[in-house]
Order: sequence, then structure tokens, then C-alpha cells
Amino acid sequence: MKQMIAISEDELNDFLSQSVSKTFKRNETISQPNVVPNEIFFIIKGLIRVMITDNEGNEHTVHFALENQFISDYSNFMQKQPSFYTLQALEETQVVVLPRSAIEWGYKNLQEGEKMGRLIAEYYFIYQDNRIKNTFSRTPKQRYDTITDVFPNIHNRAPQHMIASYLGITPVHLSRLKKSSR
Repeated sequence: MKQMIAISEDELNDFLSQSVSKTFKRNETISQPNVVPNEIFFIIKGLIRVMITDNEGNEHTVHFALENQFISDYSNFMQKQPSFYTLQALEETQVVVLPRSAIEWGYKNLQEGEKMGRLIAEYYFIYQDNRIKNTFSRTPKQRYDTITDVFPNIHNRAPQHMIASYLGITPVHLSRLKKSSR
């Protein structure tokens, strides 16, 4: 937060007093579909996968979130609508859980609370916009070559079939891309 906005120690302590720390085990579900998301998570340590399950029951990885990132089904959090996404810890993951009441308190009481909310929303918009552009304007090889720019060390932290899903390719195609990049 201190990197995003000007915030006093008192403001930060008041804000964080409304949150809780929680640790999720490897493969534990953090948030599930069909439930209105009422919290935002800040990742202290660990890796979270965001996935959606299609009508045939196939899982599709749409995002990874790493240390020092906020994560939630953000649009459904804002709209107070049931989530479409599952958030899953891919390794033991420690987070700060920010309930809706803390977020709303921050907007009202932090000197730059609304600015922080705007900056987070802008970050997600830019990420999603880049994701769409990359999906449709770059080759699978180009997407593979740049995934570590967005998610450092992802190849050592997430299973290959999830990375392939994120890239929009099959695990076999990912294996071929890895071999051609050596």
C-alpha cells in the first residue's frame, strides 16, 4: 500500500486491524464459483491460480497471482454478484484477507483510499486488456517466451498443464515449445 499511496502508520494500522492473515494449504480452494466474493486477498507468500470451469467440466486457467498482488473475482466483488471463478492455492499461500467492510472503510477514511482503489482497478484493466491482446495477436511461441515477464519463475511453481491452459495451448504443444527454446 505504501508503494501505491501516501499513507500514515496510523491509517495503515487502522486499515489492517480490519483484516486477518490466513494461510491456505497447497491445492486448497480459496474462493469458489456461485458465491458472492466479499473479500480481496493480498498475497504475502505463495501462488494462486484463477480458473473457470466450462459446461463440460474442463478447467481453464485464466490467471496466476503471485506475491505482492491483490486477487479476487474483482468485477463480481464490485458488482456483488456470484463469482464465475475458482481461486486455488498452488502452493502453501499466506494472504491478508481484506473483507468488503475494510475496503469500504478504506475508501471513506484513508486520505488516499479512493486513489488506491482506482490504481488497483487500473492495474486489473491493463492486465486484462494486455491478456486479450496477447491471446489474439501473438503466436503461442511469443506468449510462451513472455510468460515469465508477467509471472516470474512460473515454470518452477505451476504444473505444466495449467501453464499450457493459461497460454491457450495443449500440454504437448507446450512441451514442444520448451524443447525449441532450449
